[in-house]
Amino acid sequence: MKKAYVRPLDLRHGSVDLSHGGGGRAMVQLISDIFARAFDNEWLRRGDDGAVLPAPAPGERLVVATDAHVVSPLFFPGGDIGCLCVHGTINDVAVMGARPLYLAASFVLEEGFPLADLQRVVLSMAAAAREAGVPVVTGDTKVVEKGKGDGIFITTTGIGALPAGRELSGANARPGDAVIVSGTLGDHGMAIMAQRENLAFDSAIRSDTAALHGLAAVAMDAAPELRLLRDPTRGGLAATLNEIAQQSGVGIVLDEAAIPVDPQVAAACEFLGLDPLNIANEGKLIAVCPAAQADGLLAALRAHPLGARAAKVGEVIADDHRFVQMKTAFGGRRMVDWLAGEQLPRIC
Repeated sequence: MKKAYVRPLDLRHGSVDLSHGGGGRAMVQLISDIFARAFDNEWLRRGDDGAVLPAPAPGERLVVATDAHVVSPLFFPGGDIGCLCVHGTINDVAVMGARPLYLAASFVLEEGFPLADLQRVVLSMAAAAREAGVPVVTGDTKVVEKGKGDGIFITTTGIGALPAGRELSGANARPGDAVIVSGTLGDHGMAIMAQRENLAFDSAIRSDTAALHGLAAVAMDAAPELRLLRDPTRGGLAATLNEIAQQSGVGIVLDEAAIPVDPQVAAACEFLGLDPLNIANEGKLIAVCPAAQADGLLAALRAHPLGARAAKVGEVIADDHRFVQMKTAFGGRRMVDWLAGEQLPRIC
């Protein structure tokens, strides 16, 4: 019997069609020519339905984090949905205090999505995973009819190893602790919005998307009593600090003058009527540590390329109401509350 003919992938002009999700030769070809070629490693090469992975070191525990990525536009200054989904999941594992080990990826593709764009996304993912040293070891691909998706959605799951005795948690903040951010706020969210709204500045606002496990390791080494690490993604610094205040049963007071924001980001926020504290970040850490260890932590973060503009931005206080407040530049105070709704849709 003759083998069924499968037309070669036209990676320049072709697009995803329903046969690419049908389980037949076309699907195998898509996976082989785009995904397997880009992500190639010893676990994927086996071609099984899952990956059999080495156990972590004795005494280590597993950390698992998963995230869905639906950003629009797919490509933006400083990154794209491909590197973003790798960085975001690695960071979710890293802020737990774990060493990221492996990634799994699931793709939902819309019929008609250009193969050139798919290859560009996958190559970006592969490059980000290689640079971070965290391979994509298994995955899945589905195709939906035209009009029932939005090009491409990606879900990534990360697995990491957590050493015995390490317990970083949003419930650990204590009155007197210092609140530190690793750099400027709002870069990612405003890069997306500037792209959507065609806002022009002297220099383009670029997303800060980055894998932060190296920076997290620096923070843990520098502050032996580090209480917690968080990455302020959707909802920005404001939402993340309100989460910490609720988990720990404390209040937090910020110093407006100490919060680092790039001038272009501040200008874009002012133009659009947005608060930088509410804007998503994809390459920044929040660290809470005892006040006595804050200077050492700041110095260590600033010595790392991803923490050069780290700053102490506030302190934890006793407050039964669990409020987050801001000392303003005018000498007053204002509440820093949760967002009431979805301020910036489809940014991560």
